[in-house]
Amino acid sequence: MAKPPALRAAVRPFKALFDSDAFAGILLIAVAAAAIALANSPLAGDYEHFFHRQFAWSPIAKLDTLHLWINDGLMAVFFFVVGLEVKREMLAGNLADARTRRLPILAAATGMAMPALVYLSIAGGEPELVRGWAIPAATDIAFAMGVVGLLAKRVPPSLRLCLLTIAIVDDIGSIAIIALFYSSGIKMAWLLAAMLVAAVMIALNRYGKQRVWPFVVCSLLLWFCVLHSGIHATIAGVVAALIIPMRTRDGYSMLENMEHGLVGWNSHFVVPLFGFANAGVPLTQLGLAAFLDPLPLAVGAGLVIGKQVGIFGSILTAEKLGFANRPSGTSWAQVWGMSALCGIGFTMSLFIGALAFPKSPLLVQEAKLGVLVGSLISAVLGYTVLRLARTQQQQPAP
Repeated sequence: MAKPPALRAAVRPFKALFDSDAFAGILLIAVAAAAIALANSPLAGDYEHFFHRQFAWSPIAKLDTLHLWINDGLMAVFFFVVGLEVKREMLAGNLADARTRRLPILAAATGMAMPALVYLSIAGGEPELVRGWAIPAATDIAFAMGVVGLLAKRVPPSLRLCLLTIAIVDDIGSIAIIALFYSSGIKMAWLLAAMLVAAVMIALNRYGKQRVWPFVVCSLLLWFCVLHSGIHATIAGVVAALIIPMRTRDGYSMLENMEHGLVGWNSHFVVPLFGFANAGVPLTQLGLAAFLDPLPLAVGAGLVIGKQVGIFGSILTAEKLGFANRPSGTSWAQVWGMSALCGIGFTMSLFIGALAFPKSPLLVQEAKLGVLVGSLISAVLGYTVLRLARTQQQQPAP
């Protein structure tokens, strides 16, 4: 039955918002605010108990709380979608052309290195905090693109594309960091089993297997093996995604169809649920003065200062040296605003924070505080600068 014209007119703005880049950012802001509110309300105990109480029985003994199922299980879907996006970009997108990927790769690399250096300059004097160096190195694609979506046409398409590409390369770096620096106690039997499953998936790809279900089954088996291997389970999502065929022999794009089928679930369910389960910081226990402690201050400064200096500085230097030009039709003020938005860490930063201090709940909470405050400052600053910057204004490099 067709909807009445009045109802269609009333629903249209909400559907447009739901389909826009802005919705994912707004949703993340809402769930983060809800989590913080609950963690500082009379329901704080219920919020903590809901996610961290141990199950009497779990189909996978290693995952005996809802929090673990979200962080080690459901987040594998997030990393799977990231892996699909990375492979598509490398084969047929912005990372396929050496000339167009030159600037984003440089900006992403310096945009990860500088926050780490800023973090270590503040917190590196305390040995127990050194493991958190990678927390401010990440950029949250959904959050950053959501802020850009709120600005609509004030952000040139070239700048939007540059931000998206930097964030994708940033994700590649973050995944490598998790695999190399936040894995411990490797169990070779499980690792060999994971390698065997990956080999089967490669064979399915090589011989043109066109059905999706064998890849889905193998991806689940790969995740199960990696979960028990000592390497963080979410890495299995990336590995599986990189093996999914871009195109089968008849021209069918399994990768693109999987990405299109999962991207909505990822941005509207997986990431918000992770944010809701992890963003709750008990401010009443820590106190606002806790932000001046070395860990939250280092994380916040890394996101706000390190990201801006690293990304804006590399783009400015690249243009001065003739290595690459800034996005076409953009002013330096707009490049600065984009650099500030890259300081929105949220999802990946919260994730790395939990990995960095698995045996210290207090340090995890302090890391969360730094991520949330640093991301908020970066979002407000980036939005304000891009809102005030003149569109399509060309200026000489300072």
